[in-house]
Amino acid sequence: MEYKNLEELIEVIRRLRAPGGCPWDREQTHSSLRPNMIEEAYEAVDAIDDNDMAHLREELGDVLLQVLLHSQIAKEEGVFDIEDVAKELKDKLIHRHPHVFSNVKVNSPDEVMKNWDILKQEEKTHRKSAMDGISKAQSALMSAQKISKKAVKTGFEWPNEEELYKCIFSEFDEFKEAKAKGDKEHMEEEFGDILFAVVNLARWNKIDAEQALLKSNKKFMKRFRKMEELAQKPLNEYSFDEFDRLWKTAKSQC
Repeated sequence: MEYKNLEELIEVIRRLRAPGGCPWDREQTHSSLRPNMIEEAYEAVDAIDDNDMAHLREELGDVLLQVLLHSQIAKEEGVFDIEDVAKELKDKLIHRHPHVFSNVKVNSPDEVMKNWDILKQEEKTHRKSAMDGISKAQSALMSAQKISKKAVKTGFEWPNEEELYKCIFSEFDEFKEAKAKGDKEHMEEEFGDILFAVVNLARWNKIDAEQALLKSNKKFMKRFRKMEELAQKPLNEYSFDEFDRLWKTAKSQC
């Protein structure tokens, strides 16, 4: 199978970065492109959520652009190139899928993931703590999920869901105590503990907390826009009871 368009795309990126190429592309660095990598990934996720395949194809291209730009910059610096990136990924996938590329037998996706974790540990021998490898750039909510999952893999887990609920409620009590004392710093700490405990509840129920919150954000914005459409006067003139009735009406319509 030939990948003519991919090869031509790599050449386009090289020319954009070459002398006489695009002034903007030529001045980019790994650091300057950092926000673009995050933004393009989120836009691809939006396309997935909207089930918009045409948009997803476009956004995956934008994600690929970031990969190729970083690879070209690294090539110019004599560090690695896109071929090195592809080889390292290929080798990793083959190593972590012995049930496909070797004679290892698995009976379920859970077994695949257990083997994946074992093989990953073999590759990451420099990691000494279960907490190593947590990205510093991802959102706090995503970090909390990753931290929770890593801790659980060591056996650090609630015995049942009821104990987890008790933990969540206790964090609310501790927040109230901190508020009663007027201790703002302690309030912030306890509020963080509430969020972390709730993330564990999501993990316990195999819910992606990040996606759940994103959906709630979208739902709220949709309903708020409906409130704005239905409003008979400026929203800042509404009383609490009027707001409540307007919100319920909007909620019933979307």
